[in-house]
Amino acid sequence: MAASETTNPIFDKKHIIPERYLHLSDGEMIRKIYEKKRQFGDDLLILAHHYQKNEIIPFADYVGDSLQLAKEAAANESAKHIIFCGVHFMAETADMLTTADQKVYLPDALAGCSMADMANLEQLEQAWQFLETTYAEPVIPVTYINSTAAVKAFVGDHDGVIVTSSNAETILKRVFDKHQRVLFLPDQHLGRNTAYQLGIPLEQMAVWHPKQNRLEAEGDLQNLKVILWQGRCCVHQQYTVEQIKTLRSQISNLKVIVHPECPIEVVQASDSYGSTKKIIDEVAASPEGTKWAIGTDNNLVNRLIQSFPNHDIRSINASAFSCITMNRIRLAHLLWTLEEIEQGSTIQQITVDEATQISSLKALERMLAK
Repeated sequence: MAASETTNPIFDKKHIIPERYLHLSDGEMIRKIYEKKRQFGDDLLILAHHYQKNEIIPFADYVGDSLQLAKEAAANESAKHIIFCGVHFMAETADMLTTADQKVYLPDALAGCSMADMANLEQLEQAWQFLETTYAEPVIPVTYINSTAAVKAFVGDHDGVIVTSSNAETILKRVFDKHQRVLFLPDQHLGRNTAYQLGIPLEQMAVWHPKQNRLEAEGDLQNLKVILWQGRCCVHQQYTVEQIKTLRSQISNLKVIVHPECPIEVVQASDSYGSTKKIIDEVAASPEGTKWAIGTDNNLVNRLIQSFPNHDIRSINASAFSCITMNRIRLAHLLWTLEEIEQGSTIQQITVDEATQISSLKALERMLAK
């Protein structure tokens, strides 16, 4: 099955959860899921992203951000079945990093990523034509791991690299040590925040608008070092400087930490920023009683509130919605997936075709290279 085909199974009725699962109580489903886990033993690996609902987390063998989970998938060569409780691009990445004998499943085909969907292969090819005719020197494509396998493959075939929010600064610095210009996609905010942290001024960055197929820039295009794709995370767009100012006016000695998918003005108004893992680690390392306001998915923020009762933790925006597609996966989806696997069904399996996989792995391997 081609990678492009894996992104559109959601319109097929066979991917809709059977009604019988919707009539089971939570207690029944929890009991059945644990029972299936025991039956599968080491043949099963369940991965869950930090943004998953609390009901899913207890069943995960590993909970982490996208980089952590990618590494766990790559390291485990014994599990025959890997259930990825996350979103589509994460399951694609896991399929590319595991062996041919291992199968990766996404419990709900509708668990996509709106950011990843903001950059498709056709748009990228059009942008590339513009860049090739505008610049004599090579432009290096850098894609956030929150992108489709098809985009990763293009990046791999054009000497590019994949980054995560954990390693974006390290990888981008490595690229700029050898090259003078990059195309960063699909999240403009991660690209802008990372480049700015590396000392690149905002006037040397410009935004590419894929729908209009144009570059929004002032002055000499040859002065640009970073072309930012016009993409963003809907969740992290909900945090603002005004919210931070209000909290600081109400709470003394407040520490603010946000995810780098937030707009640059929000990052600059914070005390620190970083990946999901960094946020967790920084809160965990702080003294008891530290007052925190956090700008990331509220499922994680609420879990941190529960995990560190001796800290004073809140969301920058308690009314912000959590990732809608990430949160589609519920107990019923997990149970359904386990029972389908038991019956030999591959209905929820995510596969990436060999050609796309080979090209994407070039970019992934460049990311993982020391």
